[in-house]
Amino acid sequence: MHVTMRYYAGNTGLADQLATRGDEIRALISAVPGFEAYYLVQLDDATVSITVCEDEAGTAESSRVAAEWLGENMPDLAASPPMVSSGTVTLSA
Repeated sequence: MHVTMRYYAGNTGLADQLATRGDEIRALISAVPGFEAYYLVQLDDATVSITVCEDEAGTAESSRVAAEWLGENMPDLAASPPMVSSGTVTLSA
């Protein structure tokens, strides 16, 4: 499994904005080949989205479609891209 996390620093309201369009987000991300799970987390100082896919190709595609969707639907956010980190799952419980 492979995971990508997108960290939107200082943007705590993004989680609420995205949650109002949850059906669109679910349809978009779940259509990515190899999709396994998606989480949207509202932190005290940021919003984080986490995508889990079978492999790195899936998480790379999820980042591409997420950036494209934000650019079309929330252009103010697209001007300030998230910090993106990806890696391989080494333990799952």
